[in-house]
Amino acid sequence: MQWEIVIGLETHAQLSTQSKIFSGAAIAYGAAPNTQACAVDIALPGVLPVFNRAAAEKAVKFGLAINARINRKSVFERKNYFYPDLPKGYQISQLELPIVAEGGTLQIQVTPSAGSGQAYEKAIRVTRAHLEEDAGKSLHEDFHGMTGIDLNRAGTPLLEIVTEPDMRSSAEAVAYAKKLHTLVRWIGICDGNMQEGSFRCDANVSVRPKGSDKLGTRCEIKNLNSFKFLEKAIDFEVQRQIDVIESGGRIVQETRLYDPDRDETRSMRSKEEANDYRYFPDPDLLPLVVGEDFIEAARATLPELPQAKRERFIRDYALSAYDAAILTASRDLSGYFEEAAQALGGDSKLVANWVIGDLSAALNKEGKDIADSPISSAHFAGLLKRVQDATISGKIAKEVFAAMWAGEGDADTIIAAKGLKQVSDSGAIEKIIDEVLAANPGMVAEFKAGKEKAFNALVGQTMKASKGKANPAQVNEILKKKLV
Repeated sequence: MQWEIVIGLETHAQLSTQSKIFSGAAIAYGAAPNTQACAVDIALPGVLPVFNRAAAEKAVKFGLAINARINRKSVFERKNYFYPDLPKGYQISQLELPIVAEGGTLQIQVTPSAGSGQAYEKAIRVTRAHLEEDAGKSLHEDFHGMTGIDLNRAGTPLLEIVTEPDMRSSAEAVAYAKKLHTLVRWIGICDGNMQEGSFRCDANVSVRPKGSDKLGTRCEIKNLNSFKFLEKAIDFEVQRQIDVIESGGRIVQETRLYDPDRDETRSMRSKEEANDYRYFPDPDLLPLVVGEDFIEAARATLPELPQAKRERFIRDYALSAYDAAILTASRDLSGYFEEAAQALGGDSKLVANWVIGDLSAALNKEGKDIADSPISSAHFAGLLKRVQDATISGKIAKEVFAAMWAGEGDADTIIAAKGLKQVSDSGAIEKIIDEVLAANPGMVAEFKAGKEKAFNALVGQTMKASKGKANPAQVNEILKKKLV
């Protein structure tokens, strides 16, 4: 039987506010356990929550960025369950009336693995995004036979973003997660640090016979904090469900965890429904009402969004869709490219090639972000100007780039200090070529016998003799004339 995969994602994005969602406690990562948990967070008797306005501003910005409907009135509810890291015995969340309602979409670009099909685009519908507080953290590793509780995270503001079950492969799920990760960082509502738990995905996975419109029984895989784990967990869970069904078994709706060491999902608990949590409006919090002025103020703070910038790069800089997609993978990267392209004043493709190639490779090698590049966009453009005006060749430019990366100065300083200026004097180049031809009669004979590769070999010998400084275009032109 042929199976269709059905995936929906729930993503918890930690909002980058200065304090918690219902208290004034700090949310900085890495503090000693229980040093950032105030009376509200640990649920001392008599304390009351006070809503953090900044959390609403960031939630509204997200809704506007995906063209979703903003609920002018949303309601906080109590989600009741008992767990050691939840001191109140309930979590304050939103259910019936979330701040961001339906209508939003994210357009993803999917590149299947080699040999498995063509790249394509797809719209993923966002069902809702609601505000809620995070729970604390149970610590199992540091205690023998006991569990410790750290309530620093209790009350941390989260925006839970829920999709429709629109994804049909792990590749689509990863493409969506990456696009969402880019967006929340781009608009400044979340730092996206997956290692610190600022961006976590839960994947709802089911399978059904191809052609069926009835959803299969889903299992939820919790707290996936890397794109690699998201992909591996979905692939394992899909195969597990298919194997169970094809062997005559039945899928049980449950919550599962992914074990990266064993590359498998395992059962955690039976999956609860909304009624199991006995939701009801929180009597300590008034409904959250946002007016048009509040929404327009949030809209005014939105930067140019990734999709719009991508389309503008294609239009204004004559870039391919592929190049534009890479250059708009982060706001900082797109800004660096545009600053360099404008400083160069032409040949945006040259800038794109170098940013995507040498610069990105150097950043990846050292684990740096573009914001930490030791070469500024202005100095980067300065290097490319010397390629553009033929002061240096593309090959020599790589040597200059490496020296700039090492902190030896700007391009002009390095070119002068190392004597790297390109030789464009036709007389000097002609002299070098004459010496190469005299030293390589065999290659000359091979070329005249019709072997084109011999010509490239002679070009290589000329460039070597000039220590890479000869203008390649002139070398080719003069060599052709000499050999005719």
